Parts: sequence; structure tokens; C-alpha cells
Amino acid sequence: MTSQERPIFRLLLIGLVFHLVYIGTVFDCYFTSPVVHGMRRFSQNSGEAKRLVLIVADGLRADLAFSHNPFPSIPSAPKFAAPYIRSIIETRGAFGISHTRVPTESRPGHVALIGGMYEDVSAVTKGWKTNPVDFDSVFNQSSHTFSFGSPDILPMFARGATPGKVDMWCYDEDEEDFTKDATALDVWVLEHLRTLFHNATAYPNLDSTLHQDRTVFFLHLLGLDTTGHSYRPHSPEYMANIQVVDEIVHQVEQLFTDFYRDTETAFVFTADHGMSTIGNHGDGHPDNTRTPLVAWGKGVRGPLPDSVLSSHDDYSAQWRLSHLLRRDVEQADVAALMAALIGVQWPVNSVGVLPDVDPTRPGYLSPAGGERTLAEAALVNARVVLEHYRVKHKLKEAHTLFYKPSPYFASSPSEDPGAEHLRGIELLVDQGDYTDARVMAQKLIRASLDGLRYLETYDRTLIRGIVCAAYLGWIAFGAVSIFVASEHADRLKHTGRPFTLDTAAASCLATFWAAFAKQHSPWTFYLYICFPVYFWHQASLRALSPIRTYLKQSGDRFSGILRLLFRGLVVVGALEGMAFGYSYRQVWSVGFIVIGVLWPFFFAQKDIWSKHTTLVVGWSTACLATAVFPMLSVDKQEDLRTITVGSFCMLAAGVVAAIKMHVDPKEEHRFKLAIAFQCLLIAASLLVTFSSARSLRAKAGLPPLNQVLGWAIFLTASAFPLIFRFRRLPGLARLIMFFLAFSVCFVILSISVEGLFYFMFTTTLLLWIEVEAAMRPAPSAGNGGAVKLSTYKPRADDFRIAVFFLFFVQVAFFGTGNVASISSFYLEPVYRLVPVFNPFLMAVLLIFKIIAPYIILAMCLHLLNTRLHLPPFSLFLVALTLTDVMTMTFFFNVTDTGSWLEIGQSITFFVISSLLLVWAAGTCAVGELLMADSDGREQTKEKSD
Repeated sequence: MTSQERPIFRLLLIGLVFHLVYIGTVFDCYFTSPVVHGMRRFSQNSGEAKRLVLIVADGLRADLAFSHNPFPSIPSAPKFAAPYIRSIIETRGAFGISHTRVPTESRPGHVALIGGMYEDVSAVTKGWKTNPVDFDSVFNQSSHTFSFGSPDILPMFARGATPGKVDMWCYDEDEEDFTKDATALDVWVLEHLRTLFHNATAYPNLDSTLHQDRTVFFLHLLGLDTTGHSYRPHSPEYMANIQVVDEIVHQVEQLFTDFYRDTETAFVFTADHGMSTIGNHGDGHPDNTRTPLVAWGKGVRGPLPDSVLSSHDDYSAQWRLSHLLRRDVEQADVAALMAALIGVQWPVNSVGVLPDVDPTRPGYLSPAGGERTLAEAALVNARVVLEHYRVKHKLKEAHTLFYKPSPYFASSPSEDPGAEHLRGIELLVDQGDYTDARVMAQKLIRASLDGLRYLETYDRTLIRGIVCAAYLGWIAFGAVSIFVASEHADRLKHTGRPFTLDTAAASCLATFWAAFAKQHSPWTFYLYICFPVYFWHQASLRALSPIRTYLKQSGDRFSGILRLLFRGLVVVGALEGMAFGYSYRQVWSVGFIVIGVLWPFFFAQKDIWSKHTTLVVGWSTACLATAVFPMLSVDKQEDLRTITVGSFCMLAAGVVAAIKMHVDPKEEHRFKLAIAFQCLLIAASLLVTFSSARSLRAKAGLPPLNQVLGWAIFLTASAFPLIFRFRRLPGLARLIMFFLAFSVCFVILSISVEGLFYFMFTTTLLLWIEVEAAMRPAPSAGNGGAVKLSTYKPRADDFRIAVFFLFFVQVAFFGTGNVASISSFYLEPVYRLVPVFNPFLMAVLLIFKIIAPYIILAMCLHLLNTRLHLPPFSLFLVALTLTDVMTMTFFFNVTDTGSWLEIGQSITFFVISSLLLVWAAGTCAVGELLMADSDGREQTKEKSD
């Protein structure tokens, strides 16, 4: 790297670090940790039940648990998949929907159910490890908890509990095999509960512990989640697993009746999340957020007739339960319900609201103390949530320069907000005015929750301002770094920089750091503010003089400004269109029509059609064919026919390359042997995929020989172009070798049309290179071919090419009707290599499948730079200054209110937009590395010619 190129690569490094760091702003701005320390605990004087049984059917959807005829496509399917649970609803229990929040994953779902708090979404950045955020739980407040189930869930509640308070029995991780009958996991839980009760007859200490008051039993049934991933929720396997869970609930209740011989047990049956139609979860789709909730036993009311204003809607119309009251809750409310049932202290940081606080609607309790007990429970609930607000209020007041409390508590004493409201509720309870006490408690709870949100969003305006200044500053800094002549930068070194700008930057940074220190802001705030100060300082230093010079030399100053504005608006419009495509996939189809049809027909050079008719027609055809994929349905079923068609297309590409590709005569024989070997691997992968898929469909598991062969073919194909290197191979030939190597991945890991997309995407990219080369005149002899990156100055066409590049970057991830992105997260194809639950290895395979098109795109970008005689990273540099138009749009569209689908999507879009730039930079670097040998020889040949 020369001294002249170092500033450019320094710019790249700064940009990558900036975008990685600023991903954290979305969490600091929109999501703050729900955990604070130093809170007091509260509980009722006594509970209704001596013990509680919590049964969580992991991955159970509410509609499939409750509906009449939920599996109409399955012959001889029962009218109700869970008849015993239904009988509880109709005769002796209360039911409704527990609405979950994103991310609808097992760990945060269980934390909400048992801890009463919603984990900060930013906990995702810490990985799905045990207890990334500290939390209290109902288990920790019980006298003792016995838990049975998955090793992925149980340990996190034992880790944070008082030593010896939570016992757990977990099966081995190897038992979570997606190719086996997952109902065995649920039966395992039942049998170990049975064994526990049996052992109590021989061990007096165990029997004494089991008979303590305020004991909790937690049964985690993972089978439905595993079955849903393997066979999808509308399959016969999922239906059968619901029936097994229903029978387990029946037997569990019978075990408790036989062992305790009393009626002092309360039961709660629910799920941590649902399951989408394609067998996934994690996002905010209603199928993932609506889970069943059924409570019965000691202290729980029986069924009630539905009210005049029906509690049902179209969703529950098929349940045939419209004559009974449906009482919905938020997922965190379940923890409050359990704490009230057994009379334990409520978990600190709990934001759950007991359903019985609202006097206008029946809740779930039927306390022996009647209305007074309900009023006292409402008072405890108000104290718990208010304490949460009090602690955060004091922290914010102590560390904020100009603090204003939440409006509801503005008139309260700052040191004890809400105290007068609590005294009012206590007075109403003492006077026997229980209904008014519950009403007042409900208002205080709502005000406290609103106050918590007020405090959580207190710094939002400040962060938004910093983010806006940073992204605009980066665009300005990147633009002047690339477009401003290097002579101006050199002149700054010799003449010295303006003292006023340096002083202003230092003062600004010092002021913000002082404010952050006063407010005890997170350390990330200190880092965030450095970027906008640095960007605007550097942009101001470099830009003022060149802008004046440009306007003076442009002749008509007004027309020059108009041309700049027009081009800028076109680019911004294109980028905003791409941002719109994140929500509406059809936009990518429109984009292909624009670049494949409208652009060559109406905006390309006039002689392009006469000179390159066949090329332009091929380009338009390829774009129109690729435009089909974004319009395909999101839901995919395993289709071996489309996998076969995609395989034959990739094989055909290899055969054509072997016949038509011109390589060095000394390497021609080896090259054809290499292509033939890769085609053989593709054919072998297709045969193994057929065999594995059929064995898995027949529920015979994955044959060991198939697994060994699958891995051997996959690893051999992936490593082949890296190990089998050529010294005289043209860049296009090398790209074909990598294309064929990744083709094996798109055979083994495909569920449907991914292979076809991969083939068409690559074809479109190769034609794009030829079209751009045909439209740009060859450089004059005096130019000496390619220019250096340090002296590169973008032309008008380079902005369009950069926008096309960004378009292809997005299409590689989103633009195929979720074929290349969401379909990449289908787990069914992964079972052909990894049948046992292994989240790390499964994630690696899925990510590899996503990366493959980017490697091809990076290599194509290298070829495009070579054909256009541009230096490496030049077009990426132009794109680097443009993409944050989209990133800013997504940042300001992030929301933490509304539907959970909107919340999850808004965060995802911002993170993806930020990471795609980093990802594209990485793949571009990989592309340059993979094409380095061929690049040097091609340029040498050009110069010698």
C-alpha cells in the first residue's frame, strides 16, 4: 500500500468501525435495560394455593390448541387436538391468550413468564447465552422449585436463584434430535416427575420438601417446538404432539391428586411463543405472539359466561368457546398471577399486571377472602410497579442536568413519588371500598408504567440528534475525502489548519463529555459523540475551498447547483425506493424492470442497441427472469423438483464453461478436469440430497452414510477452489469455479428455488459486467489503463453503477421473495447434515448459504472494476457515501410501540442496513483476495499490449 493510498483505506476502516459502533445507538435510543437494583420486595399476606404447577408447551400456538377441527387437511384428525385441556376450560378453569413480545424465542419468553419482565431487546447482542440480563423470578421467591425439561431453559432459573432453592432435571442435549420423535422429550419430563414422587416415599427429607407451602413445579415440554421446526405446525406430527401434551397434562394432574390427596394445587398451562406456518419463530407475526393460557385448581375461578360486549373476535371464532369469557393477558402478567396464587414475594423488576386488578373485567382469581383479597393484591401490584419507577426516577434525577419527572408524579414529593396515591389505596381498602381501591390501583399501575417509559425514552431526543449529525457528517466526510483533490489536502498540511475549527471541535467534544459525566451516561455515549465531531471537523477543513472553486469554474453557477441537486435527488430517490423494498418485496421486481428494461431503452447511449443488440436483450431477459423471485410466496415447502431444476442449470453452466472458456493452453486440461470434478460433486450432492430428504420424510432419520457423504461433498466442494489453484487462470474462469463450488451448498441446503435464484443472480451479474463495459469507452493510451485508487475521481456514471451495486447487495439478501434470506433460515434442509440440535453449527451453515451470493457479487465487482479500468474498491467507495441515506431512514423508523411485528421489523431493517455495508466491504475484500492472482496477470497483459 502506497502512502497515497493510505488515506483511502483509512477512510474505509473509519467507515466500517463507525457503522459497527453505531448499530448500538438503536438500542441505547429505543431500548434500555429493564433491570435496576436496590428495589424493595412486596407480597400478600398469604396465597390461595399451597403449591403451583407451571406447564409450558414450548412453541404451542393458541389457535391449534383451542380450535375446532384445527387440522382439516389431515384425514381422521380429531375435532379437538387437546380435549382434556378443553374440558378444563369448559368445566373448571379460566382461559385466554397470553400475548408475547419480540423476540419470540424461548429464553425471553420464559423470562417474561417466570420473571415478569421483558428482556431488553439489546440482550440479543450478547448472544442467546444464559442470563445475559440479570433477573429475579417466581422460582427464586418460592420455598422450593422442582423443574424438569430442556438444558437450554432450566439452568438460567437455577443460576440466579438462592443456592439449593431450584432443583432441575434435564435430558442430554443430544436428545434434541430433529429427526426423531420429539414427543419422547415430553414423556421424559412426565416420567421424571413420576419418579420424583415415587422417591419421596423412601426419602423423608424429600417428602418434607415436597409438602412445603409455596412450592413450584415447572414442566418444560420442548417437543412441540422441535416438532414444529421439523415438520411445521400444520403437520400430523405437530397434531400428534399436541395430543401427547394434552395427555401429559391429564396425567400430571392425576399424579398431584394421588400424591398430595388434597385440592391445594394451582395449575397454569401456557407457551413461551407460537410457531409460524413455515415452522419458525422469533419475529412478531401473530402466529408467534399468540399463545394459550389456561389456569385451574386452587384459587382459580371457574368458567364464566361471555359478557355483552364479547371478549371474542374473528381469531377465536373457530374455537367454539364463544359462550365462555376469554380473558387475554400480556405474557409478563402470568408471573404476577403465579405470585398471587401462592403468596410469594413478587419478582423485582416485574412489570406484570395481575388480571384481577381491573374491576370492570373478571380476572383469573377466586380468592377465599373475596373482594378484599383482590383489592390487597391490586395494592401489592401497584407497590411493585411504583417501586420500579421510584428507583429509576431517583437515578435519573441524580444524574440529569435539567430533569423533569413524569407528569403524573410532578406534584408528588421528589423523594417519594406516588406515596400519597398508595396511602389513598390503603385507606380505601381499610374502609371496605374495594372496587374503588382496585380502580385507583389500576390508575397508579398505569401511571407507573407510563412513567417507566417516560424515563426510558428520556434521552431519546439527544441520541437521535447525535445519530443524525453523525450519519450526515459521514456522508459529507466521505464525499470530500473522495471527491476533493488531493492537492488541497496537501496544501492544508503545509499552510496549517484553521485554529477556529480545531477549537470549536475540541470545545464541542468537551462540552458533551462533561454533560455525559454529570448524567452518568453509558460509556457508549462518549464514543458516539466522537464520530460526528470528527466527521464535520474534517469535512469543514477539506470542503470549503474546493466548493468555492467548483462553483466559480462551473460557468453558470445556478445551473451547476441545479445539476448537483438533480443528480442527488435521483440517487436519494433510488435509495429510498430500496428502503421501501424492505417492507414490500415487489419493489425489487420493479427495480429489475427499471435497470433491465427502462434504463437500456430510455437512458442508455443511443448506439448501444445497434452495436450490442444481443447483449442488451440478454441483459433485459435476465433481469426480468430474476424479477420473478421477489413475487414468489414466502411460505415454502420442500420441493425436490425445483432443487433438481436448479442443479441442472448449475451443471449446464459448468459444461458451457468447460467448452467455451478460453484459458492458458498450459492450464486448459487441468481446468477442464477441475470443472468436471466440480460438476461430479454437484451431481453427487443431488443424489445424496434426494436420499436424505426421502429418509427424513419417511421418519427414518438421517442415515449415517448420508450424513458422512453429505459433509464430505459439502466440505470438498467448498474448499476445492481455494486448494486447487491456477497460476494462469482468467478472472471469469476463477469466478466460475467458485460459482460451481457454492452450487453444492445450494443443492444440499435448498428447500425450493434457492438454486434457481443463485443461478439467475449470477447470470445477471455477469451480463451487468458486459453491459457496463460496452457502454463505457476504452481509456486512451495515454491513461495507461487502470488508474490508482489515490487519484481516482468518480464520473457521473460511477454514481449510477454504485447504486446498481447497492441494489444487488440488497437483492442478494431480500430480493427473492425471501428465497435468499428468510428461506435460508428454513431448518429442514439443515437436517440433511445436522439432525441433532446444534445452534452454532446450524447457524454456520445458514450463514454460509447467505454469504455465497455475496462472494459471487464481490468477484463480479472486481471483474467490473477491471473491465472499466477502475482501481479496487473505487465503486465501493462511491457506494460508501450513499448507503447511509437508507440507514438514517431506518433509524428514524425504529419504533418500540405498536404491534410487535412492527417493532421487530424496524430494528431488523436498521441493523441489516448497517451491517450490509460492513458485509459488502468484507466480501469486496475477499473478492479482491480471491481474484488477486488473475488480476495482476491481466493488467500486465494489457500494459504489454
